Amino acid sequence: MLRSSTRRLASTTTPSAEKIWQVYLSGEIHSDWRDVIAKGVESKRLPVQLSSPNTSHEDSDDCGAIILGMEEKRTNWDKIGAGMNNIRTKNLIEESDIVVVRFGEKYRQWNAAFDAGYAAALGKSIITLHPPSISHMLKEVNANASVVCEDAEQVVDTLTYVIRGDLPKPRDGDDFVPIADRLGAGNPNP
Repeated sequence: MLRSSTRRLASTTTPSAEKIWQVYLSGEIHSDWRDVIAKGVESKRLPVQLSSPNTSHEDSDDCGAIILGMEEKRTNWDKIGAGMNNIRTKNLIEESDIVVVRFGEKYRQWNAAFDAGYAAALGKSIITLHPPSISHMLKEVNANASVVCEDAEQVVDTLTYVIRGDLPKPRDGDDFVPIADRLGAGNPNP
């Protein structure tokens, strides 16, 4: 049973001079997870500025050739485009407070793993987002994350808690048991 007297479920005030959190959304570009997070942040009126890499796969691949001209060798073409994309990625990760890294099941997101490593090296707070079925292959990435989420709504709930201290209703519903109740009355370390 959730005790509402000890847990805040909703915030009723928003300070006018509230910090604007910079949240970088890295990773998989083939689903709507970024839109789900953006809508959740907006609906909860969180003071969050979202950013991401260029999510147009074609533009990301061809930017170097479009801007600088065609290259005969594909290796060079990729290197030029990657360099241009890297300028955006590095700067936005460096400016971020939190980096959310999404891994999907269908495609290998090497760039997302690289972004997570870069964010970890910079000491950024990392939230990973992926289905449980790929947890094992991401164990090192997850070990550096502060939070591992399975869906975009959990990311929104995490941001809401981190920024405002507000908790949603327990995902486990009536099966939720507070830690103090699980450890028992009289536990010296509740």
